[in-house]
Amino acid sequence: MRSVLPLRHLPFVLLLLLLLAGGSREGAEAAPFICNATAKALCRALLGYVPPNATTYAAVKSLFQVRSLRSLIGDNGLPLSTHSSAVVHANSTIRVRFPCSCSNGTGVSARNHPIYKVKAGDGLDAIARNVFDGFVTYQDIAAANKIADPDKIEVGQKLWIPLPCSCDPVDGAAVVHYAHLVAAGSSVEGIAAEFGTDEATLLRLNGISDPTKLLAGQVLDVPLRACSSSISNKSADHRLLLTNNSYTLTAKDCVLCSCSSSSWQLNCQPTTGRSSSTCPPAKCGSLYLGNSSSISACESTTCAYTGYTSAPNFTILTNLTTLPLCNNGSAPQSQPSGSSAPGSNWMELFITIHMALLCFSFLWRGKN
Repeated sequence: MRSVLPLRHLPFVLLLLLLLAGGSREGAEAAPFICNATAKALCRALLGYVPPNATTYAAVKSLFQVRSLRSLIGDNGLPLSTHSSAVVHANSTIRVRFPCSCSNGTGVSARNHPIYKVKAGDGLDAIARNVFDGFVTYQDIAAANKIADPDKIEVGQKLWIPLPCSCDPVDGAAVVHYAHLVAAGSSVEGIAAEFGTDEATLLRLNGISDPTKLLAGQVLDVPLRACSSSISNKSADHRLLLTNNSYTLTAKDCVLCSCSSSSWQLNCQPTTGRSSSTCPPAKCGSLYLGNSSSISACESTTCAYTGYTSAPNFTILTNLTTLPLCNNGSAPQSQPSGSSAPGSNWMELFITIHMALLCFSFLWRGKN
């Protein structure tokens, strides 16, 4: 006699199906970022970390070994007064800056950055997925640390986590490469609009031939537009690139530079509260750093920051720069509502239909 599952078990079967279908992120593999503009390059890159549980800025800083709390809060456009114990809510996105090193056509976080210390109960796959949000795979960690058997790691062992990154210019312009984790319900079109780029660029950078193949959990290389600046290549901070709504302290914390899409020009001013005995004067004749004077309705002259030198004396460099006030370009667009990604809505529809067929099958069998 053919065995039929009792109807009273049906809810448990359906629950199991739901857990298997939606209980975890899709298994998209992290792809290496292309970084081949030069044989070797160094820069600063960003990633969008999404903590699974509530944490603090201090904990995020420690996990990714960000050089300072000010760097972390500056990249997220938070007030300088933000305390290290401030809460980062679960499933929110926080931008984390890290040093990127390019060689052999790909980019990863600079050697020994960040370093993770193995805890009791850890496995490489759990470290990759749960601790570092799927930005790397366990194979990446094993290869970077020359681990022959991924199942054999020891408590206290220190692991280099090779985060994906790039230093390449895009379409001739310097950008900040941002590692973005694709959320369920996203589309290439929506991601491009959210970050102020275009679909063709995203597809090209990430080697995607079919945008309908985008998967939740996939890591994308997203080029973020950076504010133009007058910083000299001879300055100690010549690699300084800032994205929209971010800021940083530079020139030994004597200068605060910010980036806004209203002008897409780096805006630098003396840091409030720093004494003149600590910081050298920053002026262009009678015009102080960051101040402007109008030339016409569409032009102004600004005392722009051009860098600093430490030897023979600590000096803040400036230069009078003429800035256009008209036709400055458009700001990044907001993400349109209703965008969807294959691997999310289509998958949900498939599961719903499949469950309905299963229910019908069980009910039919119960009557015969």
